Amino acid sequence: MTTAVEVFNKMTEATMESSDPKALIGLCADDVVFEFPFAPPGRPSRVEGKPALIEYLKALAGHVRLEGVTRLEVHETVKPDVAIIEMTMTGTVAATRAPFEQSYISVLTVRNGLIAQYRDYWNPLNSPSWSAQ
Repeated sequence: MTTAVEVFNKMTEATMESSDPKALIGLCADDVVFEFPFAPPGRPSRVEGKPALIEYLKALAGHVRLEGVTRLEVHETVKPDVAIIEMTMTGTVAATRAPFEQSYISVLTVRNGLIAQYRDYWNPLNSPSWSAQ
């Protein structure tokens, strides 16, 4: 059985190595759900299924060039298919070339080695990449 921690490591590698959403999509179940409980007005709080996730990721592509992950804490749970991740992503905002630094707490659930659900608790008020959109 592939654990949530193993899938998270693959997910991070795919996200850092490629701005192409296909790298992340390949790690997702067909009925994947991404949730953003603190999404700002005008942004989706829930994205269901691979086709919708592809469109969501395409809309984000090019806004931020991700360069690293800092303050990474991966918490395994009693269920190997669930992990809680605390991390800060760093990079550069494409439009302004300003530094990007955003902290996240995410809950990742996998099924059959694929991402089934990704619940992302981030603060959009602290994100320069979204404030101008």
